[in-house]
Amino acid sequence: MPTDRETVVYEVREKVALITLNRPEKLNAISPGLQRDLLDALAEAEADPDVGAAIVSGAGRAFSAGYDVVGGHQERDGVGAGQARSITADRDRLEHILREWFRIWDLRLPVIAKVHGYCLAGGTQLAAICDVTFVAEDTRVGTPQLPLGAGYVGAFWAWLVGPKKAKEIFFPVGTMISGREAAEIGLFNRAVPADELNDVVWEYAQRVAATPREISALHKQAINRTQDIQGFREAMLQGAEVDAIAHASEPVLAMNQRIREVGLKEAIAEWRQRS
Repeated sequence: MPTDRETVVYEVREKVALITLNRPEKLNAISPGLQRDLLDALAEAEADPDVGAAIVSGAGRAFSAGYDVVGGHQERDGVGAGQARSITADRDRLEHILREWFRIWDLRLPVIAKVHGYCLAGGTQLAAICDVTFVAEDTRVGTPQLPLGAGYVGAFWAWLVGPKKAKEIFFPVGTMISGREAAEIGLFNRAVPADELNDVVWEYAQRVAATPREISALHKQAINRTQDIQGFREAMLQGAEVDAIAHASEPVLAMNQRIREVGLKEAIAEWRQRS
């Protein structure tokens, strides 16, 4: 039977844990509560000896639209509320969020992301930190839609797609690509037609779950250690430092003020008209 947390639905079916981000009215925007519920569900899956793989997906029209700028990480903790915190405190907060995502990286269980609809900004961090990521070809995969920071998301893309492509994508604010292109450039593993995504991911997850847990966990550990030796973890964490500096810059402070005045949707519309 599915188990409802506040923002995540958890179910185990045939040795596969199905974890669904469940804020469809917010396009599964990542709030502190959603991150906590997701990681708790993954820890539950890891602790279950009958679970051999986990699938993370999103309810409704999106995998995730990124961080909840209005009601989640950013406004509650100061990034979207006029920089009530110091740059150092902001850096520490951002680093904490990243270290929480690394719990997925360190989990002794293969985690598969099933991406559809929209996967934006922080949603691409989540999709990328999962071990294997399948995406519908028509998914809209994008960078932050407003100039609200720098480096935090781009570091993930740079590691996976290379610096030249990451610069091409991140220099203009709000770049959007298809799921097909996201797979072609190496951000995600494989793109498939939208009507085949569920079947492809389920078939793959069943194959993974059939592998003895000890073996899949050791494969994951060995592969991830090669990345850590090359500096992956530290490269991602430095993004928090750069982003904290960006949050104190005049353009970001002005954009946060505009969001408070007219709301997020109107601020995005205004930015698109200007650019």
